[in-house]
Amino acid sequence: MNALLRGVLAGVLGFCALGWARGAELVFVVPLKGQVSQAQFFFLRRALKEAERADAKAVVLDMDTYGGEVDACVAMQKALSHAQLRKLTYINPNAGSAGALIALSTPEIYMAPISAIGAAAPVMAGGQDLSKTLEDKQVSFLSNYFASVAEKNGHDPQIAKAFIDKNQAVIIGGQTLHEKGSVLSLSAQEAAKVINGKPVLAAGIATSVADLLKKAKLEGLVREVQPTGFEVLAFWVTTLSPLFLLGGILGAYLEMKIPGFGLAGILSVLCFAIFFMGHYVAGLAGWEAPVLFLIGLALLLGELLIHPGTILPGLLGATLLGISVVWAMVDRYPGSPLVPDPALLVAPLLKLALAVGLSGIAIAILAKYLPKTSFFHGLVLAGRNPAGAALSPTKSEFTRLPVGAEGVARSILRPSGKAEIGGEFHDVITAGQFVEPGTRVRVVAVEGARIVVEPVEPPSK
Repeated sequence: MNALLRGVLAGVLGFCALGWARGAELVFVVPLKGQVSQAQFFFLRRALKEAERADAKAVVLDMDTYGGEVDACVAMQKALSHAQLRKLTYINPNAGSAGALIALSTPEIYMAPISAIGAAAPVMAGGQDLSKTLEDKQVSFLSNYFASVAEKNGHDPQIAKAFIDKNQAVIIGGQTLHEKGSVLSLSAQEAAKVINGKPVLAAGIATSVADLLKKAKLEGLVREVQPTGFEVLAFWVTTLSPLFLLGGILGAYLEMKIPGFGLAGILSVLCFAIFFMGHYVAGLAGWEAPVLFLIGLALLLGELLIHPGTILPGLLGATLLGISVVWAMVDRYPGSPLVPDPALLVAPLLKLALAVGLSGIAIAILAKYLPKTSFFHGLVLAGRNPAGAALSPTKSEFTRLPVGAEGVARSILRPSGKAEIGGEFHDVITAGQFVEPGTRVRVVAVEGARIVVEPVEPPSK
């Protein structure tokens, strides 16, 4: 808990610091310590997006890792390729396995005096060797993939291949730096060795981050981004996002059906808050998505409670709600086009479709069975919602009721609910009034399956 509080405080202070630092040249230092993992990827992506939003001059990866997950490594490489600012890696003191491949994703590499980079041969999660067939496939793919990454960033592709493939020799300027038979590792001195006027890999050796900034001619305010206690939580929130959307939708549905603001409303608010906050911490969304969601929600509630029947505000509100949810899940980088690439929309749209589909099934089940349960009776007081009539099934087929027909509200209308008219139960809606159960109502309009009612004025004496 203390770690979470420190993380939140660090985030708030960092945000405030950006306010007064904006306009000055900024250098972001991002520590990548420990195992390369999905949580570390979320942290890096968030840091890169913060750096770009702050118009930072450069980002420095302060690296000390022996490696980790290949999928996370590739994801981090892609995140770095998106960042449109100067990128450097400081190996302090280890860049083993996946760490070496991430370092190759930055055009400039500096190393501590006692440090090493390399040995990126793929192994199983437990450290065991892969089977021969799987090893050949992984080595062939990864060596060529990161050779192209290295070449794009100005590094010798032979070195990237030799980090992964023990059958790759490294020959530069006629000198054999590495022979076949083992995967390549380089010390700081070997990596910084100059051949034909160009270093083998490292741009230089630096004793500290401050020394690196001096040698790289980087000036300005330095901001070190720290991972928060929410980074791991963000991984699970984004992974389970359809379930949080499901909880939010079901909570909202139950809140509309049960009088008073209670557990269902709290559940809905909590699920949507966790959904948006998790995607914000994961670096997927800024504050635009939740703001758009609140605007859409306000329009939708206005349609239901204040001016029912106008349709357009409700339609616009529902559209904004859908856009905000999808936007929160799209991996969009600062400076990208407003409309994302269709390929980036596939996964968010699938998650949204899954959540809506599951919600539809759950709502159908709840509508049929919930009124019959003791749980529902405990939530809806018998005195305010009379037993029997209010729980009777609504007439489902399309029915034409004459305007002027009168009946009795059998549930609270706020503004929608159930009323008994002509001996049958119907879903009805008022023009915005809240009507208590037992109040006589009159039909004032029938628009397709939409029945609009109003309370009958008590007879004058």
